[in-house]
Amino acid sequence: MRRIVLLLLGGVWLLGAMGLLSGCRHDGSQSILPAACRLSPGDVVFRRGGGVTSHAVLLADGGGVYSHVGIVVDSCGVAMIVHAVPDEPDFEGDSDRVKMEPPEQFFRKSRAAQGAVLRHRDSLAAHRAAFEALAVYGRHVAFDHDYDDLDTTRMYCTELVTYAYRRAGCPLQGIGRQHLRFLDIDADCVLPSELLHCKDLRQIIQF
Repeated sequence: MRRIVLLLLGGVWLLGAMGLLSGCRHDGSQSILPAACRLSPGDVVFRRGGGVTSHAVLLADGGGVYSHVGIVVDSCGVAMIVHAVPDEPDFEGDSDRVKMEPPEQFFRKSRAAQGAVLRHRDSLAAHRAAFEALAVYGRHVAFDHDYDDLDTTRMYCTELVTYAYRRAGCPLQGIGRQHLRFLDIDADCVLPSELLHCKDLRQIIQF
């Protein structure tokens, strides 16, 4: 994502000057996820942040609603979110990678201003996709700064979700790609809006 930020830096600063990059002023220890929301394995979760990186992704996505996605997994009976993310180190020297964290952390107010949960219509396929995503996390897969869908040794956020469902034998239908060509990136990428409008997924909650 840092390459997208560099590309769109001028536009981002313009937005900042207009007051649209005010950032999140809430307590970062709190979460925007409603307490009554019950997540299921395979759910695709969306968030929109208030920072520079989030705005850069939204600009690249043609004014999309959300800037980042993840997938819910079952980790020893506990719902967790697996997602591929840059620039969110858990410790000094941490690399950009596929992470697993509690939903409350994924949706904490310092990172999320808006959110949504979409669920696959086939619960068995969703559980299989969650298993595949958990396996990706277990392989310590790095974040893919080249946004290359053909290289599954590294992944970006939407690639992880589409990969998990494809490996589960139920590829998400109607997912388009947008060609991005800038700096040293020349790739066809799946952006968050494509998953948001996927007909295989239905919205459970928006917040």
